[in-house]
Parts: sequence; C-alpha cells; structure tokens
Amino acid sequence: MWIDTHCHLDASEFDADRDAVIARARAAGVSQIVIPAVVAGNFETVRALAHAHGFAYALGIHPLFVMHAREDDLDRLDRMLSECRDDPRLVGIGEIGLDFFVKDLDAATQQHFYLAQLKLAKRHGLPVILHVRRSADQLLGGLRRVGLETGGIGHAFNGSRQQADAFLELGFKLGFGGTVTFDRSLQIRRLAEELPAEALVVETDAPDIPPQWLYRTAEERAAGATSRNEPGELPRIGADLAALRGWTPEEAAAVTSRNARAALPGLQRLAGEDAASA
Repeated sequence: MWIDTHCHLDASEFDADRDAVIARARAAGVSQIVIPAVVAGNFETVRALAHAHGFAYALGIHPLFVMHAREDDLDRLDRMLSECRDDPRLVGIGEIGLDFFVKDLDAATQQHFYLAQLKLAKRHGLPVILHVRRSADQLLGGLRRVGLETGGIGHAFNGSRQQADAFLELGFKLGFGGTVTFDRSLQIRRLAEELPAEALVVETDAPDIPPQWLYRTAEERAAGATSRNEPGELPRIGADLAALRGWTPEEAAAVTSRNARAALPGLQRLAGEDAASA
C-alpha cells in the first residue's frame, strides 16, 4: 500500500467529485494521504477532511501566500497547534518554505514567515513539510539557524545532490512525484535513482504536478484540455520510481511508506490507532 505524502485534497479542483477521487485512490492502493494547509483560512478545512476520510494533515502557511498573510495568522497557527496537539491526525507543519522561482514575491516576507513557522515547529515538536523551489540553500540555512531537530520532508525536491545530502544530514526525506515520470527530468530522475533508499518518499501534489501521461501542452490547455492530478495516480508514479531503482512496485511501496512514517512519526502512531479501531 502507498502513502501520498503531499496532496491538496481540499483544493477547489476536487469540489465536484472529491469522494470519487478518494475512492479511486483507495482502489488503486493508496492507504494514506497527507493533506497540507496553505493558508490560515483552510486550517479547519484540511483538519475536517482528514477526520472525515481517515487521512492525516499538516498546518502551515505556503510561501506563495505569505504576501497576503498577517502576523495574526502566525498566532492562529500557534493556537491551533496547541489545541490539536492530541489530535493523532496532525502529523506536521506545512506546507511552508521559500519560493524564489515566482517573480514579485518579497524575499524578506517569505523569510519572516518561514523562520517563524520553523520556530513553531521546534516549540511544538513537529516535523515540517517544506516547499523547495530554487531555495534549497536558503531553506537549509533557516533549518540550521533555528536548530530544528524534528526533520520532515523536502516536498517536490529539485535541488542538487549536494543539497539533497545536506537535507538528509538534517533528518529529512525527499519527495518525488509526477516530475520523475518525465524522461527529460534528468537531474530529478538521477537523484531518484542514486539517493539512499531511506531518503525517498512519494507524493502527487494533486491537483498539481501531473505525471507525464496527464501532461497537456500550452496549446492543449488553451484549447480547454485539463491535466488535473489525483492521488490515485501515485502507484503508477511509484512504479516509474521503482523502475529507476530496479525495484518491484511492491518494494517501492514498502520502502517509501516506511520512510514516510519515519519522516512524519505521527503516521506510524496513526496507523496503529486506525488498525486498533478497525
């Protein structure tokens, strides 16, 4: 069985058929999904979704949305982390991080919210789910500055091998998803093939980062074609990862699920509680 360590199941793209999406994921062999928040306004939504469907969630403010965030949102996050500390479905703080790919995002504001949320992670003893886009070195600097020891996941990792090793030294696992299915993603595929087995977790980032078989060109999108990703695509993505590693899909599912539980220990506790109540 597979664990999707990053799926925005609360996204509006799923409003029309969310239950069917979940049913397809379970039928495909996805046993657990981690739903990260992106703004303070959806904290309650991701929590409710996780409880309604037996999934896990993380709370945080995404770097693409910090321009519209306020200091009150950090206070709200702190309060909710305290209120939910005994909630077994809360497994981390995320999605947080830095994005230096998108233009017109103020670097100082991003850094402020990133460091503040790392400090909350340290205070509450939770791992973090990091948004990594042209920001690996700066993210690593923040982790060292705060002294975070709880580790977590570098989501959609696309850095260098040296940067990957630095995250691993700090107790992180690295997320691989739809991008690994593209032959032209040479660096990402090389990392997926060469990194230690214990470094890898899998994710969809659905509805985003569609795999190769769902990709649409700009011309196709302009003509109305869509390429919504779903958590049910995870086993096929995992099979591509398995082929790179020389594993069977079953081996890939076992290894990456074990790694996910190591990165987000709440998943291990949650699996035990769900099994006991079944």
